[in-house]
Amino acid sequence: MTIAHDQIGQLFMIGFEGTTVSAELASFIREYKPGGVIVFSRNLESTEQIVDLTNELQRCSPHSPLLISIDQEGGRVSRLPKEFTILPPCEVLGQCHSSELAYAAAATTAKELTAVGINMNMSPVLDVNSNPSNPVIGDRAFGTTPDLVSHLGLATVRGLQDNRVVACGKHFPGHGDTTSDSHKELPVVTASHERLERIEFPPFQQAIAGGVATMMTAHVQYQALDEQRPGTLSPTIIGKFLRQELDYDGVVLTDDLEMHAIIDHYGIGDAAVLAIQAGCDMPLICKDRNRIVAAIHAVDKAITNADISSQRLAQSLARISRLKERYLLPYRPVTISDAKLVVGCRSHRALLRSIHQIRERSVKAAS
Repeated sequence: MTIAHDQIGQLFMIGFEGTTVSAELASFIREYKPGGVIVFSRNLESTEQIVDLTNELQRCSPHSPLLISIDQEGGRVSRLPKEFTILPPCEVLGQCHSSELAYAAAATTAKELTAVGINMNMSPVLDVNSNPSNPVIGDRAFGTTPDLVSHLGLATVRGLQDNRVVACGKHFPGHGDTTSDSHKELPVVTASHERLERIEFPPFQQAIAGGVATMMTAHVQYQALDEQRPGTLSPTIIGKFLRQELDYDGVVLTDDLEMHAIIDHYGIGDAAVLAIQAGCDMPLICKDRNRIVAAIHAVDKAITNADISSQRLAQSLARISRLKERYLLPYRPVTISDAKLVVGCRSHRALLRSIHQIRERSVKAAS
């Protein structure tokens, strides 16, 4: 490995197995120094266990606090145990037509996440549910119109970030018009550039204007934008459109590179290199340790061979460093006693009841 090895790890967000920090995982984090980890239901059992887990993860990374992320959208995409306040899917908030309620919901989630040491939420979904045949978005979207998704998406960004949780707008430049699931295969969108500009792009543009800290790319091929590569690996979509035209200088993560939309067509190392060359900052690899190591080595080799320039590496490292300085520093461990005061507390449960009541009234009024 080259001299840049310690820095290269900062580009990666990784998943792991188990509910504790094994000796093997601790050794891996100390050796490769990843920039972040992502936790799933498989890693989470209870408030106490999550506090212990996140504190121990951070102890393995004294040089730079870890981004500890989760997919806690609400509804079917919820990873937290049942004692937490599990909000309904975004579609329910959309039916309430209230930015204030969306903000409160995101703030509630943020407070419970920070209480247990999770500092990043892979939310909001900024996809417009524009295709009824879509098998992956559906009720994960706030609604079927770009205006509604824009307003509630921006409120969600603010609700999270005002409470020191990193928000992540996804899945750029829009997964709402697909008819297949990128977890299983590579979706292809044939919509015209004009339609994409009218329907898919506005929520992302609004979130960028509103200061969303990070974005996640879509493993989707958009024929009107790039006939060769999916969004995640496309210099046209990420480097030219997102970075230059939309002037976005926040951290860009890939969706999980182990999804079949990518792994069926590219080796994990090639995918990580192509993503960074395209303008992404953090390849996300959620499960397989061997693939994570292979991807880190491939990026290291690409830097050594100047296939990834030192300037390109410096840009990503600077973005990640700024993000951590803003949201993670000064780092403080969390405590079980504080967490128990916040997780599933009475006011959070009351908000959940209010959301369902307001939604019922809105649906009745519309029918």
